[in-house]
Amino acid sequence: MPPKNRPEPGLPSRQQILDFIKDSPTPAGKREIAREFGLKGQEKIQLKALLKDMAEEGLIDGKRTAYHRMGGVPKVTVLRVVDIDEGEAIAVPDTWQPDDATPPPRIRMVEKGRGSALRKGDRVLARTEESGGNWRAYPMKTLADRNEQLLGVVELDGSGKPWLAPVDKRIRNSVPIADLGGAEVGELVLAEPASRSPRSGVKITEVLGEPLAPRAFSLIAIHKHGIPHVFAEETLAEASRAARLPLSADKREDLRHLPIVAIDPIDARDHDDAIWAEPDGEGGFRAVIAIADVSFYVRPGGALDREARKRGNSVYFPDRVVPMLPEVLSADVCSLRSGEDRAAMACHLRIDGEGKVTEWRFTRAIVRIAEVIAYEEAQARIDEGRAEVHLVNLWACWRALEQARDRRDPLALELPERRVVLDEQGRIAQIALRERIDAHRVVEDFMIAANVAAAKALEAKVAPVVYRLHEPPGREKLVALKDYLATFGRKLALGQVITPGLFNRMLKDIADESEKALIMEAVLRSQTQAYYGPRNEGHFGLALASYAHFTSPIRRYADLLVHRALVDAYHLEQPAPQGDVPRTSGLSERDRDDLGKISEAISAAERRAMEAERDTIDRYVAAWLSARVGEVFETRITGVQKFGFFATIISLGGDGLVPVSTLGAERFAYDEKAHVLEGEESGTRYAMGDRLRLRLAEANPLTGALKFELEEGGSTPIEPRGKPLALKRQGQHLVGKRGRPANIRHQGRGKR
Repeated sequence: MPPKNRPEPGLPSRQQILDFIKDSPTPAGKREIAREFGLKGQEKIQLKALLKDMAEEGLIDGKRTAYHRMGGVPKVTVLRVVDIDEGEAIAVPDTWQPDDATPPPRIRMVEKGRGSALRKGDRVLARTEESGGNWRAYPMKTLADRNEQLLGVVELDGSGKPWLAPVDKRIRNSVPIADLGGAEVGELVLAEPASRSPRSGVKITEVLGEPLAPRAFSLIAIHKHGIPHVFAEETLAEASRAARLPLSADKREDLRHLPIVAIDPIDARDHDDAIWAEPDGEGGFRAVIAIADVSFYVRPGGALDREARKRGNSVYFPDRVVPMLPEVLSADVCSLRSGEDRAAMACHLRIDGEGKVTEWRFTRAIVRIAEVIAYEEAQARIDEGRAEVHLVNLWACWRALEQARDRRDPLALELPERRVVLDEQGRIAQIALRERIDAHRVVEDFMIAANVAAAKALEAKVAPVVYRLHEPPGREKLVALKDYLATFGRKLALGQVITPGLFNRMLKDIADESEKALIMEAVLRSQTQAYYGPRNEGHFGLALASYAHFTSPIRRYADLLVHRALVDAYHLEQPAPQGDVPRTSGLSERDRDDLGKISEAISAAERRAMEAERDTIDRYVAAWLSARVGEVFETRITGVQKFGFFATIISLGGDGLVPVSTLGAERFAYDEKAHVLEGEESGTRYAMGDRLRLRLAEANPLTGALKFELEEGGSTPIEPRGKPLALKRQGQHLVGKRGRPANIRHQGRGKR
């Protein structure tokens, strides 16, 4: 029976074909159209001509196997993810080729669960649907990624053929280049597959320049991790308008008489926070934590806000910062500069003599920072007895806060942080471990107090809160930690309540500093990753029941959301003039309805930034060490696998691999629980935490990878620890406790 509304006799109309293509639950090609309309013989030939005419008229696009409407999308098709918006993937048709007047539709991917498992660049077979001009798609299958851009350096082989050498240390093999695109040997480039066939090689799409030039390492990380780093003109224009908003003392609490100071790193690019305290005459203190009032300038709904949401946070590299906000705001108008009037969100605290916060209130204020001081300078003034009264008061108030912190007993892990110092030309001047001093703790404890107050202030009004969450370690990680501690002869009872104090007491009882450093790293690995969310789960590491991020809105979108929630909850609104920037500065209805979605998005952005920053530091360290290949360094083993062990230069923090294949002719048995490699014949052992002297064999600045080797003649750990592996003979092999053959000898690079 022919379909309804089919013109009798003859071919279907153009509109009928378009309607069928739109409504078909499966891809609609010539065969499906002919079947739907009952066409046979000569009619099929006429249909072919009609479809060709429709394509030439711009009504449809596609091949004989599957047509789609121009401006439309097939019911089942391949999509490519082009953006992640608040945790949701946004995609476009993978093979969209209409004319320039018809841009591809942006399709919101609907995935199971919360947040997006898809990443930018993923290709997905999906079922699509249209409603009210908006498109949604439901993923069916993730496909092989043929459009992912590759970052690498152009090289030539012995025959003169160009190859792309990857700069990602996880990718081992070079790829043949089919189209140089004007790139020259030795240049850093972006490339993509030249065609669908993996054998066709890649084509260069963009030349980025000299790979070892100053600022190149951060550029590699920006491209590798897809970090947005260019502001659109619309965003810059709105930022300039926002920067001109009048700052009136009449509408704000005037705190310009207080000697509020900002204590920051010596190389800080912006200043979010400043602090002041004085005795209250009753044995306690009054304190003000002044935070840049970013919500006054960045209001929901505008281009500026959309870009800040997309970035999630600023990303800090040794040679540059990729700011969340344009520099007219981040480095100027919002930054709490010394001697200049600035808009601030002020957190007023009353702190008793034991460090307990007894009162808090929040206001919009105008401040004039008395001084911006480097951590080291502030500490020197205190230590040398030449500190001004406002610094003395800050330290006195901090001593009270320190008492409260000690009673909470938060997780105390003092782990080294690498610092890269560059000269004026952007070249490496020094790489060293950052020293932690009391000045860091002073600022940290004031910030924690303000963050807690912000969370509790919003809870008191039953207002939305973006919490900073850190859940206790999971059982699987605790079991692994228990097994690892057993190799030191130490116990961890899993039946007890796990608290930060439990770990602190464990570390306090360890006299040997080398062992303490090792167990400290193991405790860190057992922890879950902190994240943002609207439902309170507490902060395990800080031993706090309620915690939010309030103190860094210039560089973290989460803090900006907390500021906006405070504006609403405590009626702190200051409308902007209509037509200049968005009028209101509180939470948008969109955020009120679903804080979970944006929380997931900014948590993902934070992880992306951390990976990019770590990768860049690795490259700088490798570049610093590339001139010292062949030197011997004092190292500590930080990871052991069956294919070798990883070691870190104690004075520098550079991580490198010692492949098991380089340890000598004998075979090495691997104990997974103890993290130990042991020679079957010699009994030489390499265990987590061992200190030993290693020779630097390779340092690759492009990938950040290091490789070590034993000193000539072998290297025995300087500080070996633990018991020998329980090995026994079985036939021709040495076997471990579980009876597995121990004759393992693996080569290659492993992923830590």
